[in-house]
Amino acid sequence: MIISILTFIISGLLTALILPGLIKYFHSKHEGQIVFDKAPERHKAKNGVPTMGGISFILGSTLCVILILVNIDYKLKFVGILLMVWILFGLLGMFDDSIKLFNRQNDGLRAKNKFLLQLLIAFIFGILLFLNHFNTFGIEHFSWFYIIFIMFWLSGFSNAVNLTDGLDGLAAGLSLIAFVAYAFIAFRQNQLGVMVVCLAVSGSLVAFLFWNHTPAKIFMGDMGSLALGGLLSAISIVLHHSLSLLIIGGVFVIETLSVIVQITYFRKTGKRLFKMTPIHHHFEMMNWSEWKIDIIFWLVGIVLAIIGVCVF
Repeated sequence: MIISILTFIISGLLTALILPGLIKYFHSKHEGQIVFDKAPERHKAKNGVPTMGGISFILGSTLCVILILVNIDYKLKFVGILLMVWILFGLLGMFDDSIKLFNRQNDGLRAKNKFLLQLLIAFIFGILLFLNHFNTFGIEHFSWFYIIFIMFWLSGFSNAVNLTDGLDGLAAGLSLIAFVAYAFIAFRQNQLGVMVVCLAVSGSLVAFLFWNHTPAKIFMGDMGSLALGGLLSAISIVLHHSLSLLIIGGVFVIETLSVIVQITYFRKTGKRLFKMTPIHHHFEMMNWSEWKIDIIFWLVGIVLAIIGVCVF
């Protein structure tokens, strides 16, 4: 219990120490968000808001995990691999964000190239699990098919969180809820190392939300959203509850499905089913405030997380 509290607090404090300087730096360099041309009108005010804030909670939580785990005598299997996923997806997102900032446009890496790099990181994760004798349903059943599943699972959910990151605080709040849920599952399984990772990220996200809630002073950028989705899906696999993410991360799934349904419906009928997707923009177009959307989506996320923890 003491380790849990310390992890949460230390990670939050480290992130809180990083953020003010980071915001000041981006303002001094005049580097900020480039709003998508077709975004809702109210988003025009977000132009110039510093982005790449994901570096704060990636750095804060990683330092915290290292500080905590080097001081406890416990089996740390898979924690290093999870941190690798966390950092590599973050670096991929940072590269994508950097291209946008350098070119002063909303487009970063080509979708195909980004997806291939996501698959590569996930492939490395799968191979490392195999080399570390990860027990899926019995080690004899760990196959190339499962590694392919891991590749699409990690890339799929990193993109799902990325799609959800369209409103101030939305993705950060939903990710916080999901990581707390997995911290509880890890505790129940006595996987202390994984629990520490979950709580470190949770503490960092609480601190980040102070600057990211509407009106946001900083955005997480692709650096944050890709890393959060990649790590969430990796943790679900390490805890042997990969399918639980469909429930615990249910809002991310809904956001992604809304885009797929919209595209499919438009191609078949030439009409739009929703006013705009991902679906949080649909409610924006209905003149819902960002706070109202955030709170309702967070409440749905909490309910789904409780269901996911109880079911799995």
